[in-house]
Amino acid sequence: MKSLKKFSLLTLLTALIIFSAACGGKGTNGSKEGTDKKDNPAQKTEELSGSLVISGSSAMQPLVAAAAEEFMAENPKVDIQVNAGGSGTGLSQVAEGSVQIGNSDVFAEEKEGVPADQLVDHKVAVVGMTAAVNPKVGIKDIKKEDLIKVFTGKITNWKELGGENQKIVLVNRPDSSGTRAVFNQFALDGATPAEGITEDSSNTVKKIISETEGAIGYLAFSYFTDDSVTPLAIDGVKPTEENVQSGKFPIWAYQHSYTKGEAEGLAKAFLDYLMSDNIQNTLLKEQGYLPVTKMKVERDAKGNQKDI
Repeated sequence: MKSLKKFSLLTLLTALIIFSAACGGKGTNGSKEGTDKKDNPAQKTEELSGSLVISGSSAMQPLVAAAAEEFMAENPKVDIQVNAGGSGTGLSQVAEGSVQIGNSDVFAEEKEGVPADQLVDHKVAVVGMTAAVNPKVGIKDIKKEDLIKVFTGKITNWKELGGENQKIVLVNRPDSSGTRAVFNQFALDGATPAEGITEDSSNTVKKIISETEGAIGYLAFSYFTDDSVTPLAIDGVKPTEENVQSGKFPIWAYQHSYTKGEAEGLAKAFLDYLMSDNIQNTLLKEQGYLPVTKMKVERDAKGNQKDI
């Protein structure tokens, strides 16, 4: 009788072990635990395709164009066209829906006629700017008060500032330029520049300064890649990445990529890519831009600056 009981208990335990083994790979919801997500069609990343048109700030163009090239290399079915034309153009075109992304050196709230309340701001980088002169001018540093006098026509020869005996030639950007707006606000304290040569493209501005005796204009740091023009320090503070990040150097601005409403589809994918580690930590520096995440100060649309 005892042998029969032992046999029955052994049989029961064996049955329980077999049942447990059969159910051990199931979760409480009956699905297999540890299933490779790649086997689940819902988890697969959809291949990106389509076209994207971006316009606006020419100061931003080198960065966005380079990022677009890398993005298209990773997504062969995507075509991205990056146009310049100035911040005002980018904001107007994205607002009217003729482009998906409008790049701007300034906040949309600063541009008259732009429905800023319809646009969503994506701060993708920071750009430093400074005055740039022909290398033969003979100066590398300038007081801010003298810089204002130069651009307002009160100082007309570089010898007045210890430079060469050369007539000062102003090279300005058009009214629609975000670079001009930033320079006027933070370098000239809002003063209106005197008349001079006016060019829309930063590349053209750089070329004119490099080829014109006595010329002065202003450019983003990303254009100081050689010795063809000389970037000026202001009040003894050099135009460096560290001085912008700390707030010591005054002429800087966010690089904005605006969308009409929340970014969706391909536009969102590309904007997310611009904020990726690859772009923020590598391509930005290669192109002369500063990561937003490294800034120790911040500004609002009114130009108010504070420590972060």
